[in-house]
Amino acid sequence: MNALKRREIFTRFRTANPQPTTELEYSSPFELLIAVILSAQATDVSVNKATRILFPVANTAQSMYALGVDGLVPYIQTIGLYRTKAKNVIETCRLLLAEHNGEVPCTREALQALPGVGRKTASVVLNTAFGQPTMAVDTHIFRVSNRTGLAPGKNVVEVEQKLLKVIPKEFIHDAHHWLILHGRYTCTARNPQCWNCLITDLCDYKSKTPTPKGA
Repeated sequence: MNALKRREIFTRFRTANPQPTTELEYSSPFELLIAVILSAQATDVSVNKATRILFPVANTAQSMYALGVDGLVPYIQTIGLYRTKAKNVIETCRLLLAEHNGEVPCTREALQALPGVGRKTASVVLNTAFGQPTMAVDTHIFRVSNRTGLAPGKNVVEVEQKLLKVIPKEFIHDAHHWLILHGRYTCTARNPQCWNCLITDLCDYKSKTPTPKGA
């Protein structure tokens, strides 16, 4: 895919959604960090349902740590892998208090040193909470990048590096959210909605999905 197509893709995304953001509900970097940790292999909807009850009770490292694993579990037991996540969240809070004065660090190295925080989670926090030009490649972004020809790669790191290289700088801050939303609602894993796609004429994917009647 050439540079002109890539620029047009993101121009259209920006026109359609000028201020994209995560669908996770949060009001501070700490709440975002916890929500992203909980969202691993879970839907944003399920996480939001849990955090709407959890965050009014504990929305700082100190108050969350005070719950302990046993106190946290009842709030998040509707989320997959909740026991492991509870342990990671409490240990993360302990480290935030011990090493960062209870605040969420704004460097990748420090974030990825926290339990349950991998490269993708760190990228989400750095981008969404701190405005850094990162690219958190999840299954949606990986699929869209390969399917469209935007930044094909064999693994998430390769796709991430390509995206950061080829996306025009003016779009890089919001690109993560546009691509996730596009993959979540339009360029879906099964039966991508090419008939309802903003960038179908710019995409390398040749869909055999028939156009629904009346579309």
